[in-house]
Amino acid sequence: MTDSTEPPSTSAAEPNPNPHLNPNSLIHPRREPFEHGLLPIPKLIFPDPTQTLIQLRQKLVSHPRVDYATLADTVQISVDHARLVLDTLASVLHSGADPLVKAEPGEIDSVGADLHDLILFLYIQSYKKLLPRTHKDSAAVADVWPSTSAFDGYLSALSPLQLVRSNSRRFMPSQADEEAHQLSYLQKHMANILSLLAEPVEGEGEESLVLTMEGFEHLGFLIQFGEKGSEGVSLSQAAPFFANSDPDMPAVPVPAAQVHDWISQNIASALEHITERISAKENGPSSVSDQDVTMADACTSSIKTSPSARGSSFIEGISKSSYVKQASDLKGSSVKVLNCHDSVIYILAPLRYATVYGCSDTTIVLGAVGKAARIEHCERVHVITAAKRVCIANCRECVFFLGVNQKPLMVGDNHKLQVAPYNTYYSELEEHMAKVGIETTINRWDDPLALGVIDPHDSLSHPAGVSDVQAESATRLDPDQFTNFLIPNWFGSGSPGSTKDNPFPLPEAYMSSQQRNLQAIYVSFTAFKVIDVE
Repeated sequence: MTDSTEPPSTSAAEPNPNPHLNPNSLIHPRREPFEHGLLPIPKLIFPDPTQTLIQLRQKLVSHPRVDYATLADTVQISVDHARLVLDTLASVLHSGADPLVKAEPGEIDSVGADLHDLILFLYIQSYKKLLPRTHKDSAAVADVWPSTSAFDGYLSALSPLQLVRSNSRRFMPSQADEEAHQLSYLQKHMANILSLLAEPVEGEGEESLVLTMEGFEHLGFLIQFGEKGSEGVSLSQAAPFFANSDPDMPAVPVPAAQVHDWISQNIASALEHITERISAKENGPSSVSDQDVTMADACTSSIKTSPSARGSSFIEGISKSSYVKQASDLKGSSVKVLNCHDSVIYILAPLRYATVYGCSDTTIVLGAVGKAARIEHCERVHVITAAKRVCIANCRECVFFLGVNQKPLMVGDNHKLQVAPYNTYYSELEEHMAKVGIETTINRWDDPLALGVIDPHDSLSHPAGVSDVQAESATRLDPDQFTNFLIPNWFGSGSPGSTKDNPFPLPEAYMSSQQRNLQAIYVSFTAFKVIDVE
């Protein structure tokens, strides 16, 4: 097992262009809606989102909280898709106090979504992601990702599914580039977004819009101040026009134009800071933070914990190793596992969000993920996770061992995927699951929901007609191929926690197969003992 030494954090490695700048004074986009909240449902991508959503708000003004049926009828989508919208919104909401966040899986429909949050969620479905970047040395990674597959030749012959395998030798954009892209999107659309949250002044017409403090706080779904996000400065306390409001008195509404000017100035300052930071890094000494880790360096620089990612830990470039991280080793409650190959990676911790991207021939254990796990652009990986929800995109020949409370979501260009029930445990698993709110009595592992093969949120052009094609779903793993995955007890019997077995009940077919395997092992062991005695 390799437990790599952590290098200095990104902030220590990067030159700071303005060391006197208070990080809590900078505005940031909330990454969660953009990373885990975009759904490839064509009917949710409106030609004119502002006008459409203004009309939707007018229709639903008598519904401060929106349930499945109301949303399905208003937006003209299926009830299943409406359920997916509310489930996804619940996983990316900014306020832990919202009833939708606290709702049990069976209560989401009756609780419903706040209308303002729902409108913002629907608005950002028009967002286009930043294109993946190309590896600085494509030849250096050609032997690990992506490998040649029978799918490559097969897909090239398909029409209209001539989907360019543009994920070849591409890697996630840097955190700074993604943040700048999201801020630029918000800067461009902020006037429209504010118009959806604002109210007209009585008797003065639609052009005199004002924003109440409550309406302003809903912007916390998209933006935040400080490095710790929701744990940092609240929006109303950061804004000069609401900062000193008496909590016992309703705050005076503020003209939407004034709010827009203030946010625009803050976004411009943040973009300037990002540009200076990138420029300082490019002109300064080489830093680990945004470079692609070569195989030779993987064991010494493979985990990067970046304060600029506001609570995310990065595990990147692991190759031909075993790697373990516990909760005490991670900074924040989100993890990204990037570009790892031929390895076994254990993340035994309670998490809010987890992303696995660009990995191949690797087994990855994600402890307990309370909001959302996303696995994307992976090939021949085994992912074992207990999670509230799981999204799988553009993967090939992978197996997912799931304890999941919502239907696994299959999107994009997937091929030969298999799903199976959860198959492992470690001593603190049930404690971690309870901490992040995962139910052991609900496991939807075998009920995947497949959406479109094309992601309308990417910035690529696609052949006509492809957007209507449904993604390939997953098949169930043959019970005879199902085995338990044993997590070694590296930390001895002193490890806290009481979990002694898989907390998710196994379906009968898999339980029977497991018992047959155990019986076969017992028979073989007995026969071996007899031979040894003779």
